[in-house]
Amino acid sequence: MSLDKNFQQPSNKLLAALPASDYQRLVPHLKLVSLEVPQILYQAGEPITQVYFPDKSMVSIVTTMEDGSTAEVGIVSNEGMIGIPVILGNKTTTTTSFVQISGAAMQMNADVLRAEFNRGEALQTLLLCYVQAIYSELAQGAACNRLHTLDERLARWLLTVSERVESEDFPLTQEFISQMLGVRRSGVTVAASTLSRAGMISYHRGHINILNREDLEATSCECYRVIQNEFARLLGMKPSKRGEKFF
Repeated sequence: MSLDKNFQQPSNKLLAALPASDYQRLVPHLKLVSLEVPQILYQAGEPITQVYFPDKSMVSIVTTMEDGSTAEVGIVSNEGMIGIPVILGNKTTTTTSFVQISGAAMQMNADVLRAEFNRGEALQTLLLCYVQAIYSELAQGAACNRLHTLDERLARWLLTVSERVESEDFPLTQEFISQMLGVRRSGVTVAASTLSRAGMISYHRGHINILNREDLEATSCECYRVIQNEFARLLGMKPSKRGEKFF
């Protein structure tokens, strides 16, 4: 459904960071939609016709190799936007975007967003800061995948998912996690068991529950905090305090 002019407080943090007048100008072009697992929002090489500002849904950006293997290169939830290439002068990309956790999002026509971006006002500044935050996340992630242990990487990834969906209980299978981290499922099983035995998480029938966030942060490499602080610096999204819950 479309949003009306009385819709005041967007759940997506990028939209919420806009001045009220800028946001209200976008409202007629925003449509509230439901994103369902494993819905594909855009395919590699195909034109991006719609962009999305998720609420508590979460979307994975993945790269697929010739043999069909995949690796996650980014995740987007209510801190960001799906469809960045449309503001960078292009309509296609080499990655695929699909829904990892179901939920709501605000949808906008890509051509409308491009026109609003080209006005050169607050939306442009905000989205360029978001692009820089994403660049920092990709750079830090590349170093993390090369230099840190799987236990550290899994802890970081679970914390990031939790932060993005603002929940400490979310649906994720070990097979899916292995695809996203680009490792064998057996490795994820061992790492998840280590975190579970230490009382940091519980895992049951495709659901993960973070039981001890403080210990999980201590187990994670520094990359989680570096990325979180960079989003806070560039976009004003305040990092959570160590051990803080979302509700």
